[in-house]
Amino acid sequence: MPDKVILQTEFEGLGPVKRGKVRDIYDLGEELLIVATDRVSAFDVVLANGIPDKGRILTGMSAFWFRRLETITGHHLISTDVKDFPAVCRPYADVLEGRSMLVRKAEPLPVECIVRGYLSGSGWKEYSATGEVCGIELPAGLLESDQLPKPIFTPSTKAKQGEHDINITFDIMQDMIGSTIAYTVKTISLLAYKEAREFALSKGIIIADTKLEFGLIDGNVVLIDEAFTPDSSRFWPLDEYAPGRPQNSLDKQYIRDYLKSTGWNMRGKPPELTPEVISKTGELYRLIFTTLAGGKWTQGL
Repeated sequence: MPDKVILQTEFEGLGPVKRGKVRDIYDLGEELLIVATDRVSAFDVVLANGIPDKGRILTGMSAFWFRRLETITGHHLISTDVKDFPAVCRPYADVLEGRSMLVRKAEPLPVECIVRGYLSGSGWKEYSATGEVCGIELPAGLLESDQLPKPIFTPSTKAKQGEHDINITFDIMQDMIGSTIAYTVKTISLLAYKEAREFALSKGIIIADTKLEFGLIDGNVVLIDEAFTPDSSRFWPLDEYAPGRPQNSLDKQYIRDYLKSTGWNMRGKPPELTPEVISKTGELYRLIFTTLAGGKWTQGL
């Protein structure tokens, strides 16, 4: 059975805490403790319900990919093992186990790095209207969910909680963070996507697109936050893939589709998730974890 849902953590003595949409981040001085809760955000709004085990799944998958991608990029991860954490963390080991990362401090870049290998989501919507995605002209006549001739890099702004990300061109990204860093994260993002896509295909999974985030440590670009999780990527079963329609997804798209079906306008208070949606989402997240990160699902990973 899944553990109880953890929507927020409160750890006395661990220093200042900053809460993101999903993660609680504790400042430990020279390092950060990132705790993945079971919160869910959709359309940049945090929902009232959580998904049991979600934080552990996100942490386990991110750690798996950080390590697999080490030949392509550095990252901020130090350890996911509570025994390696500072002593002040030990009293909270039962909560931290499996859902937390000790990381090096990085200066986050104010952009989200999105790589699309297939035409879906906001990319499909923009292409349908303009024939382009983030200023990149694509061939005419593509269908929804079509594989692109080659993956494209389509950055966006990093929205504050309650606000929406905005797709931007690479030129705008260069103006925001400088050409050298912009080209570096573009190159790393495309290489990381290629590695992850090929690995996933060997497991019967299509990674349609993904969002990566980067920061600077001592002036060097490193991968931060999370990597190729069902919160940040679209995962499609290869044996069910058929262009020309939306695909069955093993990721957060299931929740997005449910919210759209309720008639919610994606602003203001969102509807609560039904028990069926919560249960099904948990099943999808556990399935993609076991398929890609390997091994039988167990509490605490």
